Amino acid sequence: MTSIEEVLVALRRVIRATDLHSKHLAKTTGLTAPQILLLQTIRDKGEVTIGELANEISLSQATVTTILDRLEKRELVYRVRSKEDKRKVHAYLTDQAAETLKEAPIPLQEHFTRQFGDLQQWEKTMIISSLQRIAQMMDAQHIDASPVLDIGILDRQTTAIDNPDAFPERLKGTPNN
Repeated sequence: MTSIEEVLVALRRVIRATDLHSKHLAKTTGLTAPQILLLQTIRDKGEVTIGELANEISLSQATVTTILDRLEKRELVYRVRSKEDKRKVHAYLTDQAAETLKEAPIPLQEHFTRQFGDLQQWEKTMIISSLQRIAQMMDAQHIDASPVLDIGILDRQTTAIDNPDAFPERLKGTPNN
C-alpha cells in the first residue's frame, strides 16, 4: 500500500468510527453528538447565554441557536431572557434532558480524550500539526466545527439560508453553484 493509500485508509477509519458512533447515539438517545455536547455544556455551566455556549463549543451563535431550537421543540431545553440585561438569553435543561444525559452513552471524543491525554507532549504536538495540515490540504480549515466527533452538518437540517457560514460557496456565486 502506498503512503497516500495509508493516509486515506486511516482517514476513512476515523470517519467510519465517527459515523458508527453517531448512529449509536441517535439510536440510543435520539440525539446527535452536537446536541448531546450542547446539553452537557448547559448542564456543566449552569446559567449560560447563547454566546457563551457558542464560545464554549466553538460554533457560531447561529448554529447553536438552530440546535437549541430543535432541542426546545423536543422539550429538552428552555430559554429565558435575562431580567438584568434584556439582550441576553439563558438556556436551561429540562428534567427530561437531565435524564437523557444520565442514560446517554459516553461520547466518542471522551474515549479519545483519555487516550490522547496519556500521550507524550511531542506526540500530541505531532498529531495536532498533522491533522491541521490535513484539514488545510482538504481546504477544510474554515469549516465551522466543534470539538465533538460527529459526521456531516452539525445540525442535519441546516441549509445555506439557515447558516450561510456553513455554505459560503453557495452564497457568493462561486462556480460550485
